[in-house]
Amino acid sequence: MSQSCRIPFPGRRVGLLGGSFNPAHRGHRLISVEAMKRLNLDAVWWLVSPQNPLKPSKGMEKLEKRFDSAIEVAAHPRIWVNNLESEMGTQYSVDTIAKIQQRFSDRRFVWLIGADNLKQMPDWRRWEKIFNSIPVAVFTRPSYSHRALGGLAAERFRKARLKERQSSLLADTAPPAWVFLHTPLEPISSTEIRSRRKQRKARKKA
Repeated sequence: MSQSCRIPFPGRRVGLLGGSFNPAHRGHRLISVEAMKRLNLDAVWWLVSPQNPLKPSKGMEKLEKRFDSAIEVAAHPRIWVNNLESEMGTQYSVDTIAKIQQRFSDRRFVWLIGADNLKQMPDWRRWEKIFNSIPVAVFTRPSYSHRALGGLAAERFRKARLKERQSSLLADTAPPAWVFLHTPLEPISSTEIRSRRKQRKARKKA
C-alpha cells in the first residue's frame, strides 16, 4: 500500500478528513476542495481508518482496497491519501488528532466532518476533547443538517461557533472553534454505493 504523494512541506494549513472510505466517492472530494477554498487551507489529508469503532466490520472492504479507491477518487495534487492511523496504531479520532498534532507540530490543522458526524459526535470517545484541541469545520449533509445543529454537540459548543462568512479565519482561531458550511449537496454516500453494488451482483446471479 503506497501513499499518493509526499507529505506537504512544513508550516502548511491542513484539513484532516477521517473515515472508512468504504468506498471513497466524489462527496469526499467535494468536501475537500470546498475546505481548501473556503477555509484557506493548503492541503487536505485523507485519513483512511483501518476500522471505525462505531461501524461493524461486516461489509468493510480490506484497508488496501479502500486506500486504493481513495487515491483514485482524490485525484488532486493537494489531497494526500494516507494510512497514518494504521502507522500510529490509533483507533479513535481523539487519539489520532493528538498524535498528528504532536508529530506535525509545525502545521495548523482543521478537523473536517459532515453534519451527520456532528449529530453523532456525542457517541465518540472523549468527543469534547476533540472540540477543545482542534478547530472543526462541519459540512452540509442531506437530511442531517437541521438535526445536527439542534444536537448536543452544537449546543454544548454554541458560543464557539464562527459565522460562515468568518470561515477563512477558522484555522487561525484557537479551539474550541467551529463553523457550519453550506456547500453544494452531493446525495451519494458510501452506504448507497455499497447497496447499489449488492443489487447489481444480485441481478447478475438471478
